[in-house]
This record gives sequence, structure tokens and C-alpha cells, in this order.
Amino acid sequence: MDFAKNDGPGSPAATPRKARGRPRGFNDSTEQNTIKSLDRAMTLLARLSDLEGATLTGLADDLGESPSTLYRVLTTLQAHSIVETDDSDQTWHIGPGAFLIGSAFLRRTSLIDRSRPALRHLMRDSGETANLGILNEGQVLFVSQVETRAPIRAFFPPGTRSALHASGIGKVLMADMDDASLALLIAAGLPRYTENTLTEGDALIRDMEVIRARGYSLDDEERNEGMRCIAAPVRNAHDEVVAGLSLSGPTGRVTTARIPELASLVVAAAESVTRGLGGHPSATGQ
Repeated sequence: MDFAKNDGPGSPAATPRKARGRPRGFNDSTEQNTIKSLDRAMTLLARLSDLEGATLTGLADDLGESPSTLYRVLTTLQAHSIVETDDSDQTWHIGPGAFLIGSAFLRRTSLIDRSRPALRHLMRDSGETANLGILNEGQVLFVSQVETRAPIRAFFPPGTRSALHASGIGKVLMADMDDASLALLIAAGLPRYTENTLTEGDALIRDMEVIRARGYSLDDEERNEGMRCIAAPVRNAHDEVVAGLSLSGPTGRVTTARIPELASLVVAAAESVTRGLGGHPSATGQ
């Protein structure tokens, strides 16, 4: 046990230091600070997850390890229900114990907290305001924002609401709706804000198809003249779209020529948050 210098009997310095989760030298990532067998087990577990099941021989060939070594690792993990085997075809799979451990991670994830770094990076890289919004009572509810320092900028403070059909974030949320929900939304009637606002069913459905195919939406002066917004979906561990992430700015800076460049930044930021929530970015549009 590590003790502070003793300045005499009863001195506070004589009390043991509390361990705070990391020993001295924790930044040292050299081989002496790794456990080879544990490292091998984690590599095996990650590969088994990617393969969604594999035989012992297949895993050994894939990882360049001996079957006997991997078998010992697998049976150790099996004892903790981290992996399990299907006797009918002799394949190994991720087990329920891994899910229980992963659930602890999911419980501590927060959409807003995990989006902040991505929003800051998006604002820095694009020079435009970055936003996060969710679906709430049939509208977009903006829940987080990082403002650009430019004098002319978009401003959607947390708590602001916007119509789905006239918002970049709203349109990526609409693109995730099933046909029946989308039809009900259109049938309810959609207000027109500018000449560019899409309010007709056929035009909106075509726009949804484009969004799904390319992986991002574009609000091209559809809510406010002179402003453009590019948005991409954020997914959770269940592959559900739980939010939209966007950048917004004046058309003088968010020009038509810059849309592909800026869209790639938005998609990358949304994928970063998706991964932070335990999800897998969709290959759609990539």
C-alpha cells in the first residue's frame, strides 16, 4: 500500500492515499503494462462480434492463433457467459454476459453529452453553427447548439421548435418514418414559409428518397430565406434514428458549391455521435 511521508505519529500525512483508479505511470502503454492473455481475449471477442459467430478452426485461422490457445480463452469467457457455443454446428457466439456488461455502458450514455465534442468540432471545421435536435410532439426540438463566431449566423437555442418539413434536422427525422406515418403528416397539411418550402406530398416523398439514398438532408432556404441547413441522422445501439445533427448558415457562406464538402463534415459528426451511443453508422449514402 502506498503511504504519504510520515511526519510523526497521528499526522494526517500518515494516512494511506486513496487509490483513484490509476497507478503512477498509467500513461505508460508499453508492453509491461499490458496483460497478453487479456489482450488476446479482447481481440478474440471483438473479432467474434464482427463475424457474428465462428468455428474454433475459423477463428484460429483468422487470428493466426493455435486452436488450443483460443479454446482456453473461449472456455474461460464461456464460464462468465461472455461467449457461448452452439453445439449443433460447433460455432461460438457472443453470449448474454457481454450484453449485460454492454448495457452498463448504454445506461451511462447521454445523447447531449456525447454530441458536444462532435458539435464543437463541426462548428470549428465548417465555420457554421452546429445543432442537435430530436423529434418531439411532431416537431423538431433543438436540444443543443454550438454557435459560430461569425457576425451573421443561425441561432436555434435549446428549447426552440421547428416544423419537420422545413428543417434539415426535421427532414432526416421524417426520412426515418414509415410510409403510414409520413402520409399522416402530409395529409395534416404543411405550412409554406418560403417559395422553396416543400409542402406537396409527391415532392416531399421524392425528397425523402433522396435523403435516404445520400445519407443527409438539405434545407435550401425552406424555412428562412438566405439560410441553408445540412443535417444527418444520429442512431442508437438499436439502429434507431434518435436525433439529427446539422450545420446552419447564410447562403453566402453555405454556397451550393460547398454543399458536398460541408455535408461530408456533417455526416462524419453524426456518425461520431452514433458510435458514441453504441450504434453503427449506416452505409447508406456513403
